[in-house]
This record gives sequence, structure tokens and C-alpha cells, in this order.
Amino acid sequence: MKRTPLTRRTILSGSAAAASALAALAAPAGAQAAPRSFVLVHGAWHGGWCWRRVADRLERQGHKVYAPSLTGLGDRSHLIRTRPTVTTHIDDIANIIRFEDLQRVILVGHSYGGIVISGVAEKAEKQIASIVFLDAFVPENGATIMSMSRQGLRDSVNAAIKRGEFGIPPASAAYFNVNERDRAFVDRKCTPQPIGTYNDPVKLTGAREKIAKKTYIRAKGFNSAGFDAIAARLRADPGWHVHDMPCGHDAMIDMPDRLTELLLAAA
Repeated sequence: MKRTPLTRRTILSGSAAAASALAALAAPAGAQAAPRSFVLVHGAWHGGWCWRRVADRLERQGHKVYAPSLTGLGDRSHLIRTRPTVTTHIDDIANIIRFEDLQRVILVGHSYGGIVISGVAEKAEKQIASIVFLDAFVPENGATIMSMSRQGLRDSVNAAIKRGEFGIPPASAAYFNVNERDRAFVDRKCTPQPIGTYNDPVKLTGAREKIAKKTYIRAKGFNSAGFDAIAARLRADPGWHVHDMPCGHDAMIDMPDRLTELLLAAA
């Protein structure tokens, strides 16, 4: 076998190739893509805590992630007596985009968070590159949680308003078909949803539709005729990408790996 003579050039060349290979192995998956800013908005009764598994995965790939608790919920549940509304929650998220000087944001809303991010689009459309609705409401102008919910919930909320209560107790993790292993964790973390969010209408002028990339993700393990109808309507709209996930409503808890993949694809 003919041997290649060792010279300074071949040694340096081999070292550079090895370093390049090691760098490629060390780089996290998806690191080739430019870092992006993800703003993750939780749903009713939840808090920023529910996004931790997904946020960790995105951050390991070099992306910046903001997953705040909305006023009156999660680690900010002590503020429920300030009677926050949908408008308050829209301002919570719009102000993060504003004060962090975020650009080309991937804005994600889960469940009730779909109402919030629709309102945020009205305030920060130019800063949003992609908007993602995760098993979420996609409201029309003037819609409220009450107007989009079943009669049983409307009756419960009206009764709570008459009693002067500050919030509506959370539905169980079992109701949302969260995987059995995580149900106690989710039930322990959820807090009452501020009463003022149920009747506060979202004001929309069409900014959401102007965002270049729009995605809807349906968690098929959660039985919801309303979300099924939204997904079916958006599948017929060429301006939207629609995906299904075989899990319960809290997809970020049940299937964080798959959800992370879908969010990166939506970016």
C-alpha cells in the first residue's frame, strides 16, 4: 500500500477536517438554522410553567424563548384580584415583543391563548413572522370566551360573576386527556382563570390574516367539536398549514419532542 508522506500541509489539512467533523457532531440538531425568537402563550388555568419542556428543547438549539405567565395565572396568580381581562393579557405579550425589541417572532398560542395572540397581532403584526394556534380558539372580531363556549360553562361563569368571584376553578387534567403520568403535576400547577377574561371581547381588524405563515395544530386526543370545526375550516384555506397530533389537549406536556419539531417547521 502506498503511503502518503507526512508533511506540514497534510497534517494541518487533516487537523482542520477533524475539527470540522467534531464541530458538526457537537452542534445541536437544527443549529444550522438562524436563531429565532419564540413567544409561547399558555391557555386558561395554566402558566408559563407548561411550556418548560418545549422551551428547553428550543433553547438547546440556540433559539430565544419567552414563555411568560399571563397576569393572574401561574407564578402571577397573586394578581388575580386586579381583575385582569383579555385586553390585559394581550398587553402582557405585546409588551414583551415591544420592550425586548423582538423581530421575526414565532408567536404561539395554546387554547385560550389563541384569543390572546390574535389580539397581539393587532399590536405587533410587523414583528411577527409566523403565528401558531395549538388546539386553540381562532376568534372573529368581537368574540369572547363566553360566545365560543358551551352553555354549561356560560352558566358557571355567570353564576360566579353574580357571586363576585375573582376566577373560575380549573378543569381537571383528566378532562383534557393529559397523559396519566403527568395529570397530578398539571392539576397541582393550574390556578383559577381570571373572571374578567370571559366576557372581554377581542378587537380584530384582520392583522392576523396578514401574517405570512399561519399554522393550526389539532391535538386529536382531546374531544372538542369546536376545535375540530376550526381545523376543518382552516384545512380548506390555502393560507394555513394544519397538522394533527395524537395526544391530549396539553400537547406541550404530552409530546414535547413532536411539538418542538412542528414549531421549528412553522418558523
